[in-house]
Amino acid sequence: MAIERVAVIGAGAWGTALAQAAATAGRHVTLIGRNQDVLAEINVAHTNRRHLGMLKLSPHISASPRYSGADLVILAMPAQATRAALAALGNLGEPVVLSAKGLEHGTLKRQSEILAELAPNAEPFVLSGPSFAVDVAAGRPTAVTLAGDSDSRTEAIATALAGPSFRLYAAGDVTGVELCGALKNVYALAAGAVDGAKLGASARAGLIARAFAELSRIIPALGGRVETLNGLAGLGDLALSCTSSQSRNYRHGVALGSGTAAPGELAEGVFTAPVALALARQVGVDAPLIEAVNLLLSGSASIEKIVAGLMSRPLKREN
Repeated sequence: MAIERVAVIGAGAWGTALAQAAATAGRHVTLIGRNQDVLAEINVAHTNRRHLGMLKLSPHISASPRYSGADLVILAMPAQATRAALAALGNLGEPVVLSAKGLEHGTLKRQSEILAELAPNAEPFVLSGPSFAVDVAAGRPTAVTLAGDSDSRTEAIATALAGPSFRLYAAGDVTGVELCGALKNVYALAAGAVDGAKLGASARAGLIARAFAELSRIIPALGGRVETLNGLAGLGDLALSCTSSQSRNYRHGVALGSGTAAPGELAEGVFTAPVALALARQVGVDAPLIEAVNLLLSGSASIEKIVAGLMSRPLKREN
């Protein structure tokens, strides 16, 4: 499986960071975007100041407003924009790496399910794990998971994208990796809300542990493997997103918990939360933390009332 030409769809922070990683790995990269000023800056100055400040980009990245073919496509759009992006690209037949972490609002679909619907000839791979765009773009050590149905092809793509500071671990659980990436955003909202309400580090640690337990019920019920939780896409991403102010979902949760959330300020977990709740109910899984996040987002209850309700649930054994 020869991979020399890589096209990254989405010239935001994450798309630019993945383009940088692929170029550092020795691939010829085309970054596809819509903002003409951003594209011109990438081609001339080799920076994307709007999303990554003055960080210097590889000269092996070229920016373009249109896709004209590649050995591998990386979709780096927000999860709710995946459908529109795929519709614009047409019926892809290339292998496609899906990097958005979210479930589609309304349809309840994972990213690979949207790809199967709009581009059935494309082969899906899912990239997830503890990573921030600025770290990847700056060449700071980052390890992630790449999941695909074919072991050999997944390993080939992981090898093609790996560089001195960007390490990809191949895996086979596409469904589990997708679900972990999407659901951790919901729990990051909860963790941020706990900190925003100044409930203490103990409360946040307890929430993360119970989120992991909740995930261990949801993931297998929806077709994923519970072992995936023990890796980078599971525990690794959950821990990072629930503790770092670099996480947009965590920051939004802090604003919700402190009562300072501004209208229009949204994070991916806001869209995923109601989908996650619908899916949990669909498979009959008890998900009190996801329910709590939905209560908070709807304004149905304060963080203090929600926490009081969680703390008054019947006691049970941990194992």
